[in-house]
Amino acid sequence: MNKLMMIIALLLSAVGAVAAQNDPKSTPTASCSFQDGKQITVRYSNDASIGRDVPSGKVWTPGGQPMLLFTQVPLVADKTDIPMGAYSMYIVREKDDWTLVVNKNVTTGNKYDKHLDVVRMNMLMGQLSEPQKEFTVFFGHTDPRQCNMRIYYGKSGTWAEFKEK
Repeated sequence: MNKLMMIIALLLSAVGAVAAQNDPKSTPTASCSFQDGKQITVRYSNDASIGRDVPSGKVWTPGGQPMLLFTQVPLVADKTDIPMGAYSMYIVREKDDWTLVVNKNVTTGNKYDKHLDVVRMNMLMGQLSEPQKEFTVFFGHTDPRQCNMRIYYGKSGTWAEFKEK
């Protein structure tokens, strides 16, 4: 089996594990297509209760589970290469900034392991004029080879840049 077939098989098994855990019809997703038609997709839970305190300085899983990133193309985030594949994503929130953690472990039910982090990147922040009622993830397509992931939670708006390698 060649390398591309192995990667596709791993992606399909990760998607299958996630689908078994969550009903895809009720799980929100956000996607962005690059100029060549390849996509990045984030699957997340919007069950995070707005108004509840998000732990400061600790890894947070909105809705009690990590967000999942699926990429059909190698990416660059915060000057770090992210190979094509599936990843879990976490947030670390401090008083005035958020950090997005991209992690290799996508096994359902496993605990976060910082040794499997691919990148930790500071997210740009802003305040929203109207508070959001749900945790929301979406992409802004800012360049043919760049997608910015945006996260809205309460009155906070954050974003991180993903570039096609």
